[in-house]
Amino acid sequence: MNLFERPKICIIVLGLILGFNVGQAQIAHDITHDDAFKALLAAKQKAEDSNVLVNIAVVDAGANLKAFIRMDESFLGSIDVAIKKAKTARYFDIDTGKLGELTQPGGAIYNIELSNEGLITFPGGLPIKNKNGKIVGAIGVSGGTIEQDRDIAKAGVQSILK
Repeated sequence: MNLFERPKICIIVLGLILGFNVGQAQIAHDITHDDAFKALLAAKQKAEDSNVLVNIAVVDAGANLKAFIRMDESFLGSIDVAIKKAKTARYFDIDTGKLGELTQPGGAIYNIELSNEGLITFPGGLPIKNKNGKIVGAIGVSGGTIEQDRDIAKAGVQSILK
């Protein structure tokens, strides 16, 4: 008699397998929801102070969306861009503007933006590090100029270190 002919054993084995993974869903160096919202709100405040309407996304260490805000009347098209900037910054642990410098024609990674269901390789995405220097996530901002987006993202990153 094989294992599939014994439903009770299958259920017990499946329960044990799944049980071992409970509580291990979050990476040890993952941004907390409190820090994600802290970064989000600091970036939003910077945007308001700069009179810029943006979308702001924070992803965790696994590049999963953790927090997001779309400021009233910000561009609809910037929703996806903000999320992709955050994911790009986390995928490569680099300022998206710096990554963009490497993706120019003739560059070592030209056309990389076509990978990973689309990357954004212009400024506005930054990795987020904790006080120990570990990357715990990333932030992406879209809706202003690339300089404004980067400055707003920096405000979010810096709020975690305070």
